[in-house]
Amino acid sequence: MQKLVVIGAGMASGRVLEHLFEQAPDAYEVTLFNAEARGNYNRIMLSPVLSGEKSYAEIVTHDDDWYNGNKVTCRFGESVVGIDRARKVVIGENGEVAYDKLLIGTGSAPVIIPVPGKDLPGVISYRDLDDTNAMIEASSKGGSAVVIGGGLLGLEAAAGLAQRGMDVTVLHLMVHLMERQLDEAAGYLLRKDLEGRGITVKTQASTKAILGEDKAEAVLLDSGETLPADLVVMAVGIRPETRLANDAGLTVGRGIEVSAQMQTSDPDVYAVGECVEFDGQLFGLVAPLYDQAKVVAAALLGEDGAFVPKELSTKLKVTGCDLFSAGDFAEGEGREDIVFRDPARGVYKRLVIEDNRLIGAVMYGDTADGNWFFGLIKDGTDIEEMRDTLIFGPSYQGGAAADPLSAVAALPLDAEICGCNGICKGTIVSAIEDGATDLGAIKATTKASASCGTCTGLVEQVLQVTLGDDFQMPASQAICGCTDLSHEDVRRLIKSQELKSQAAVWQELGWSTPNGCHVCRPAVNYYLLADWPLEYQDDPQSRFINERKHANIQKDGTFSVVPRMFGGMTTPDELRAIADAADKYKVPTVHVTGGQRIDLLGVKGEDLPAIWADLNAAGMVSGHAYAKGLRTVKTCVGKDHCRFGTQDSTGLGIQLEKKLWGSWTPHKVKLAVSGCPRNCAEATCKDIGVVCVDSGYQIGVAGAAGMDVKETERLAEARTEQEAIDLATAFMQLYRENAKYLDRPYKWVAKVGLDWVKERVVDDLEERAALIARFELSQTIYRKDPWAEEAESKSEQYQPLADLTLEAAE
Repeated sequence: MQKLVVIGAGMASGRVLEHLFEQAPDAYEVTLFNAEARGNYNRIMLSPVLSGEKSYAEIVTHDDDWYNGNKVTCRFGESVVGIDRARKVVIGENGEVAYDKLLIGTGSAPVIIPVPGKDLPGVISYRDLDDTNAMIEASSKGGSAVVIGGGLLGLEAAAGLAQRGMDVTVLHLMVHLMERQLDEAAGYLLRKDLEGRGITVKTQASTKAILGEDKAEAVLLDSGETLPADLVVMAVGIRPETRLANDAGLTVGRGIEVSAQMQTSDPDVYAVGECVEFDGQLFGLVAPLYDQAKVVAAALLGEDGAFVPKELSTKLKVTGCDLFSAGDFAEGEGREDIVFRDPARGVYKRLVIEDNRLIGAVMYGDTADGNWFFGLIKDGTDIEEMRDTLIFGPSYQGGAAADPLSAVAALPLDAEICGCNGICKGTIVSAIEDGATDLGAIKATTKASASCGTCTGLVEQVLQVTLGDDFQMPASQAICGCTDLSHEDVRRLIKSQELKSQAAVWQELGWSTPNGCHVCRPAVNYYLLADWPLEYQDDPQSRFINERKHANIQKDGTFSVVPRMFGGMTTPDELRAIADAADKYKVPTVHVTGGQRIDLLGVKGEDLPAIWADLNAAGMVSGHAYAKGLRTVKTCVGKDHCRFGTQDSTGLGIQLEKKLWGSWTPHKVKLAVSGCPRNCAEATCKDIGVVCVDSGYQIGVAGAAGMDVKETERLAEARTEQEAIDLATAFMQLYRENAKYLDRPYKWVAKVGLDWVKERVVDDLEERAALIARFELSQTIYRKDPWAEEAESKSEQYQPLADLTLEAAE
């Protein structure tokens, strides 16, 4: 075996290794260096990690088992300090490694604008997981953030920080946002959407200095304006990381110069990814990086191949805004535009035509036909015959709307479907003809839809068009690899077959693993305790780490403690108890949450039982801030204090929280009660929200204020407090008994339909009463304060994070 050393465990070099191991697993003995203390993960998905939609574990591309299975020697957390080409060795911080072939995948470094204050603590870039974690930590303290750069990465950082509660301002030097991908009209719509989400946008804004003594405190603009900033994120661009290559004497321009075979000036050294320069071009999107990876793998195996840069399209999802651009959309002599605007829907489309050829397209809000337009641009198609209907897409060619799938059927085989992985329609069709008949098989064989997932719907349409009558709509996804059964199947069978233990589920439902896995065990544990509260005993080892530890674990291994404050109300005695506990246990951070509670951050694991006991002595119980259960009931002061209040919103909120606390649910549940339609408690974006009006109470359900922002749907109007409580309780129980584990109420209601919910909770009084009775029965078992129990027994041992199971699933 030859020795291959790889510097950098990024997405490009990771794809090279995949190709190598698939084609010739015994060709190379591989050593992989990475300065980050981890392997390959999907950097495209860092923004969902920042916003809280995904965890790091969910974006890992190559885990320890993959590296071990392919016999890769991993030197993670170790920087390479030099390359000795004469001796053919790579010099790491902890020693040298010889190579026959070397692959450099050092990626890119963030551009840091050279202004005073750039090195202050609190000024960070946004390139990797460490940056993401730094932003998450900073956002936990609230305050203001300034993001410098209005490109894709800057806007994703801004959206994630705003989602985590920071007051965010975006500074952009140019006239409009994302000027490389969007024209001014689309940039305006994007800005309007972001400002509607509470993000301040300042264009034509130049940073003069970052102010502060020991840390960043403000940003000074050239205009003289000063913006407060507890956190400054620089996202103004990237440059190839070439220092190692330059020091080693390789030919370097703007990037490491490579041939069409991705070979550097040294025939035994290859380079791939954002660090390379080919024919004067640099590359920052993942699609050409994956094309390069295929060429490198072929070259390392002695096979022919050449990297050919292709025309690229950009189809992006930025904070819920659909964007598409391709080609050249600049204004020019002899060019004409076709523009479609629908302000009510926030849709904008612009096509740029020259000599009866489509040369550019920009779309905002509706990008469904983007790939078809992109195909016209790449092929140089004469569009004269379809000129009048071109803006309406492929379904309208010929003058009338065709079958909804005609757009996909009309795509040529070389039309790109998956931009991330550069997969065309023909590749997917070939995979289907070879037996890949569902989305999972397509992902496994072609990698289409396996990265960011925005092309999933299009891939399924290709499946439908190609298979025709043999196409089957995707069934519910299996709960995990241990079974072919979906969450819905498992819930139904647990009830119908009266399965009342995990062992019964594994045995009777044919699980392929004896005791389930970290994915299915928490779900099955929840389904059993929800359906059989009297017969089933909760299994703590089948819970996520936070639920097992009754506290939120932080990235440094400490914990967060949040005592419950019913309805957001507290007393001087409770506040003194919290302050005393913070002093006694040297709590470094005390934070007021958005749910009207106080969060003690940085508590040591060994101190948890004692701090719980102290808070219990003051009459405070666990706030379940770690739980898939009721979190908070947010209230305003209501009619007792507010001149606009119509009802006692605080009192109703307290009653609801005291009735519902301690109940386990498929996902976390948040409530709010607003004393009047001015909605100070933000009841219209909660899982259950009550708005008090003169005639009583408006009950809304299925709201969302996370990655998805959604207004509640009206469930019913109640005339009395008791009726409002009953409706909320019945809805909660219906959700507990029927929803898929880890589905928030808004996702569940979207599946079953609000009418189905109303029939059972509102219209059928007997069913409503039965739901309430079953909820109260469950509460006799599960409404208890785990802090009090643990403080009394002091029996739970707090192991180091690395020793805990089920971490990744959380």
